Amino acid sequence: MKQASKALICCGMLYRLEIENFYSVRDLQVLDLRIPKNVPDYPERFAPIFPGADERAPKVVALFGANGSGKSTVLKALAFIPWFLRESFQNKSSLPCERFNDEESADKPIRLAIEAGGLMQLSFATRDAVTHDEGSFGIYRYELELLPKNGEIRTVAREVLLQKRNGRGKWLKVFEREGDKPIQGSKIFPLSGFSQVIDKVRADASVVATLALFEHEPSKVLLQAAEAVFKNILLDRADPSDGDLFQFLAQRPSAVDALNRDLQRIDVGVEHMQLVQTPTGPTALFKHEGLHVDMPWQLESHGTRSFIKVFPFLSLALQEGGIAIVDELDLSIHPLILPEIIRWFYDPERNPYRAQLWTSCHSVSLLDDLTKEEIIFCEKDRQGRSRIYSLMDVQAVRRSDNLYKKYLGGTYGAVPQIG
Repeated sequence: MKQASKALICCGMLYRLEIENFYSVRDLQVLDLRIPKNVPDYPERFAPIFPGADERAPKVVALFGANGSGKSTVLKALAFIPWFLRESFQNKSSLPCERFNDEESADKPIRLAIEAGGLMQLSFATRDAVTHDEGSFGIYRYELELLPKNGEIRTVAREVLLQKRNGRGKWLKVFEREGDKPIQGSKIFPLSGFSQVIDKVRADASVVATLALFEHEPSKVLLQAAEAVFKNILLDRADPSDGDLFQFLAQRPSAVDALNRDLQRIDVGVEHMQLVQTPTGPTALFKHEGLHVDMPWQLESHGTRSFIKVFPFLSLALQEGGIAIVDELDLSIHPLILPEIIRWFYDPERNPYRAQLWTSCHSVSLLDDLTKEEIIFCEKDRQGRSRIYSLMDVQAVRRSDNLYKKYLGGTYGAVPQIG
């Protein structure tokens, strides 16, 4: 067996997301993207949840719906969980999320949960092994419950990690904290020798983020898994600054080579991009066919710059394994280029570790390039509550259907209402 990405071994394929009382989601919404066994295999599009698993999940998940329907809420939930696992200990203000904005939800807990495949042993030796015994893999479930108070969110009511070896049987506890009760560990998440640290876990910080600082190996493995989520959204969409982008590219010549190949393939008129050093740091110059002088970054087209700014999130996920979370992938990018970006995740050479892409889109023409297992719809009712559902949940959707035409015709819902 080929040695898998460290990130993939920790994360696996993410196939389930639960959201409640979070931004525009008031009532519990559940996305379960496990693909029924009777669905034909599309290995370029689907992948086992973990090596050897019978159940599959899509490599690409695209969210569609009207403005304000809840697409970004889904991505914020996905982005918040790894942020909390990694960075909550360093955070000194209220947690970067919001509850649903009505009186009844003011004091109700925010609840988030994910399920994904991964290695059962949380050790670097197991993670780095070239081969793994039967039963080494399974699924994890992470649950997080936060309590709003006086308009701020600073208290963890519950945090629990569970696992199922081979994806079968009952959930087994890895660790659990609940209110003021003592934090409980397990055989694979031992707490012996960390009693003084456990007593000091803040009410607004993750057990994992705290213990990892004190060299607790299982927590460090989980923290590396959280680092395999590459996102451009948390509280809001946030593209890298020009300086951060150029520093990223300057440190990764192979990424610049890949970017140049992609710029030539998508035919934006750029023959070559190069990084040059200036007194204030690196910047980018673009050679265009037919132009005598290279164009500076500031004069390059907005669409090309938008494409380059999302490139690091896509590139890191594809190279290292994990999940790319990209809000508004189609922002300023031509609709004909979007299928090319999606195909990167289908290509086994470009995506050897089965990275996933979760993205929101307004370019509904992309529906023609997706299967129903890859499509999520979001819609909002008159009380401002988002409903989130997979096209798999809509009955009588056939492979031969024109998804683009039927969506615009209102067959699947989640269409903007004008007038």
